[in-house]
Amino acid sequence: MNVINQIETQEEISVDVKLTKDWSLIVYNDDHNTFDHVIERLVNVCGHTVPQAEQCAVLIHYKGKCEVKTGAYEKLEPMCTSLLEADITAEIEP
Repeated sequence: MNVINQIETQEEISVDVKLTKDWSLIVYNDDHNTFDHVIERLVNVCGHTVPQAEQCAVLIHYKGKCEVKTGAYEKLEPMCTSLLEADITAEIEP
């Protein structure tokens, strides 16, 4: 009679979970852009409502900068580029 030994194998599996961190699109105050220009660009580029864009423009003016949008870097990068092309000082921060 043959005896078959069964070997039970236990394997540990390590799973790395990458949490996606939202990035921030920051717009900075300058001395040459009008409120209307900044508001128009925030509406057209970032999808803000007019009241949202107006609030951001006021914050940019009085605080020196404002986080105008958050999200994945890939989503914010074209927005930042478009704002820069419109001569608005902007950058993406982690």
